[in-house]
Amino acid sequence: MQQANSGVAYILWCLCFFGICGGQRFYTGQIGTGLLYFFTIGFFGIGQLIDLALIPGMVDKRNIYLRGLHGNGTPSVNQSITLNIGEIPQLQQLQAIQPAISTASPMQKLLKAAKEHNGQLSIAQAAMYTELESEHLKELLFEATKIGYAEVNNDPNTGAIRYHFDV
Repeated sequence: MQQANSGVAYILWCLCFFGICGGQRFYTGQIGTGLLYFFTIGFFGIGQLIDLALIPGMVDKRNIYLRGLHGNGTPSVNQSITLNIGEIPQLQQLQAIQPAISTASPMQKLLKAAKEHNGQLSIAQAAMYTELESEHLKELLFEATKIGYAEVNNDPNTGAIRYHFDV
């Protein structure tokens, strides 16, 4: 496979001194702008001057295109791998548990967390298990104390606020 070369592109650029502009554009596969440069004398000379800095990028872009077009044995971006994981027992167990977790209300999550922690939760633990923002969490904890699910105390050692649930 023939790759584009910056040196050749610069030589074609030099043809503008003989009135033939846009050769570097044709060489790098940019036919539309090559025709524009050819008929407008390098887009009135401005385009030709700008191309002095753009030629290395145009050549790189053309070479990447050619490598993808001819597929030289290296993986392309469009290749993918399909993996069937439907038979993994752990995944099936997780899928069976997932609907139960997602349908639980925040209060149910809070009570389950309290049960796992012997009826005592800190605010941070409550936030972690309910996944609520602080304002909503405060409302939920206030509701739990209001309806009698929990009472608020301070930890005798640290003074931190603890919610005690009768679960």
